[in-house]
Amino acid sequence: MPGGGEVNPRRRKLTVSMALVPLAISSRAAPAKEKVEVWTGPSCACCRDWVKHMEANGFQVTLHDTGNSEARSRLRMPIRYGACHTAEIGWYAIEGHVPAREIKRLLLERPQAVGLSVPAMPRGSPGMDGPTFGGQRDPFDVLLIKRDGSATVYQSYS
Repeated sequence: MPGGGEVNPRRRKLTVSMALVPLAISSRAAPAKEKVEVWTGPSCACCRDWVKHMEANGFQVTLHDTGNSEARSRLRMPIRYGACHTAEIGWYAIEGHVPAREIKRLLLERPQAVGLSVPAMPRGSPGMDGPTFGGQRDPFDVLLIKRDGSATVYQSYS
């Protein structure tokens, strides 16, 4: 050391702390977008609105305009819970106009299930909430579809 002195322990601590700052900042970077594949018919406007809802909530969506019957069957989503589009995220099936909030919750909780469904097409659900519907809202349930084909209410919207 210049002048023959020892390193000040406080200075060493500060230097090490400052060296770790870039690591702390880089670990806060935005997480990678969760990928979702969606199958729908080519002329379904409400499905495209649901895709916009998903993208606005941080999901990366790939859209297939080939219909959703085959995807629904492959993902083991019972037809009685069917809707106008089927999505796959991770190993889960998402059927219909499920809010992104519940999908994020599903991915956090990771229950043993087929996935989530909002059967039919309730007004006010994501994708069914545009100007065409004049602000009308139907109460609806997001269902957790179990592997045995049964369902429980995951979240109610009114």
